[in-house]
Amino acid sequence: MTGTPPGNPPLRVGLVGYGLAGSVFHAPLIAATEGLALDTVVTSNPERQRQARAEFPDVRTVAAPDELFDRAGDLDLVVVASPNKTHVPLATRALEAGLPVVVDKPVAGTAAEARALATLAEERGLLLSVFQNRRWDNDFLTLRKLLAEGALGEVWRFESRFERWRPQPKGGWRESGDPAEIGGLLYDLGSHVVDQALVLFGPVTQVYAESVVRRAGAEADDDTFLALTHANGVRSHLYVSSTAAQLGPRFRVLGSKAGYVKHGLDPQEAALREGKRPGPGWGEEDESLWGRVGAGDSPLTGGGQVAATVAGDYPAYYAAVAKALREGGPNPVDALEAAAALDVLEAARRSARDGVVVSL
Repeated sequence: MTGTPPGNPPLRVGLVGYGLAGSVFHAPLIAATEGLALDTVVTSNPERQRQARAEFPDVRTVAAPDELFDRAGDLDLVVVASPNKTHVPLATRALEAGLPVVVDKPVAGTAAEARALATLAEERGLLLSVFQNRRWDNDFLTLRKLLAEGALGEVWRFESRFERWRPQPKGGWRESGDPAEIGGLLYDLGSHVVDQALVLFGPVTQVYAESVVRRAGAEADDDTFLALTHANGVRSHLYVSSTAAQLGPRFRVLGSKAGYVKHGLDPQEAALREGKRPGPGWGEEDESLWGRVGAGDSPLTGGGQVAATVAGDYPAYYAAVAKALREGGPNPVDALEAAAALDVLEAARRSARDGVVVSL
């Protein structure tokens, strides 16, 4: 899905960072979006520079953000996909240079920083969007459809798991114990599951969390649980773990009429890692992995009815960004929404540290 609307040159995008986020998610999705062109990739790693040029022959590579901002007038959008601790300073520089910004999650280490960025963007009249791509996961889109249809009745409990089995730490800043790195699963995968809970069920009034480091040699939390009480009465139980020897259901949602149970992760990340690109059939899932809706029986023993999984749609995020920049369409993920999620993450960190329930 490439090309540009007639008479309109593509919006030129500068991408800061070409690690996992930049190379697997952002660069391919930007390149696949009508009206966007990947112009510059910033990475100081020579191997990653070669990788970027091999995958996108027309892209230019530079070693430092300064080289990108020196050409601010040649760009229309900056995407920040570098390590977490750099998100706020780089987004600030982009906004001050007059450039709209997409920032990978978490947008900041604190809700206060996120709100300050949002204020700066508003003052400059610029788009500031947060890459919460899991809003376009297949299971999440399916659940939103079921809720809109009233298939579950009044939802009482939302269980969401983002679990992995990685008994050996991989190292790197994501597993660093240095608070400045903003590492650990609470802020990594927790940013996704909390954001999804807020989108589905609204503001949170109370937060309880348990967060531990289980693996020898690990420094940051690798097994974390959050219990959220939403203002509307829904209870969300959220699990993020690198130490789950048996993976639970991705979603288990219990309502007054029925429940929805879905196993397995959305296939889009795996497809992107394998070098596949958006096109016909993108985001579709094999029927054997579809979830089930029912009451009184276990889905694992055939209870309930199969619920066809809606195709995942990560490309929709950048399509919405392009529309927002060209036509003034809505921001797909506002920074103030990300700040609300950070309120919950900060409360969870305090709860786990002090063993208390935190009221918001």
